[in-house]
Amino acid sequence: MWHSMGKDIESFPLPEIDKRHETTGDIPREIVEETSIEVDPEDVSLHKNLNIEQRKAYDEILAMVDRQRGGIFFVDGPGGTGKTFLYRALLATIRGQGKIAVATATSGVAASVMPGGRTQIVDASLRGSELWNCMRQLKLVRNMRAQNDPWFAEYLLRIGNGTEETNDDGEILLPTSICVPNKTDDTALDRLIDSIYQTGNAYLKDPEYITSRAILSTRNDCVDKINLKMIDRFQGEEMVYHSFDSVEDDPHNYYPPEFLNTLTPNGLPPHMLKLKKNCPIILLRNIDPANGLCNGTRLVVRGFQKNAIDAKIVVGQHFGMRVFLPRIPLCSSDDDMFPFSFKRKQFPVRLSFAMTINKSQGQCLPA
Repeated sequence: MWHSMGKDIESFPLPEIDKRHETTGDIPREIVEETSIEVDPEDVSLHKNLNIEQRKAYDEILAMVDRQRGGIFFVDGPGGTGKTFLYRALLATIRGQGKIAVATATSGVAASVMPGGRTQIVDASLRGSELWNCMRQLKLVRNMRAQNDPWFAEYLLRIGNGTEETNDDGEILLPTSICVPNKTDDTALDRLIDSIYQTGNAYLKDPEYITSRAILSTRNDCVDKINLKMIDRFQGEEMVYHSFDSVEDDPHNYYPPEFLNTLTPNGLPPHMLKLKKNCPIILLRNIDPANGLCNGTRLVVRGFQKNAIDAKIVVGQHFGMRVFLPRIPLCSSDDDMFPFSFKRKQFPVRLSFAMTINKSQGQCLPA
């Protein structure tokens, strides 16, 4: 790839490769790692529960593997059609045959739902027209998450396919049956929260209930407003963690902590992190991807310590695992947003009663 751009990898200041650690005996290290992945007993039988579309894709891909022929397949389908379920079935079958199957994804949270998943971006050279000319498309359209609501599943499919009726401006009219009325008063947000979470309901104590729903917004300030409203309504004793904020190279204290505390750049937790037991949170950094702690992982708070949060993972293959999250130094990714380098020492989490649309990518919520 470097040569195609007129460059050579040796021209970059990279450290020398220590080849002593690249092999185990005569076997490359990567092969040893992949063959050591244990197949989850529950995944072994996943292929028995594939629907017709998934089974067709499964059989076609496995046939190519069995014939030991190369091939490229593009599994196409909107959210909820069972793409990850199909991938897990394929990984279990291929690995169960003693063969190597490498699962890669472009984000940590996507990789965390696949056994042995890695965050690795496919070489840009694979995006050429030659690739698409030889790629076999396998399409999934049956929504497996919304089986109890076939109308909604079909509605989403029409929107995704561009066949839903629109007005002259290309806008889709949402049916009133799936909308919360927006009246011209100050209670609209409270009505939205009540319709999603039913905050007077005893189910709020149930972590599965809490993590099975979310309010999405396009803006971080709206998300923060909803999360603060929800945590105030949430039952239980409150725990508040304040961050330690600083600026690099500020000997004259032009930016006092009181000012820095008011800032919440994208990707950073708030200065005042208000939590309660059983409330939902979302991780903002890749702490330990191999054990499911990725940027975007959802958890439920179990308890508090002075410098750690006791939590439980509620997504992916590490579902139910207990973890202790540390307070760590964090830097803003928006370097151009401020005329200084901003640092915040805080727990790398946010409340996730509400989250941005970007943050919700790859998240699975039951219908």
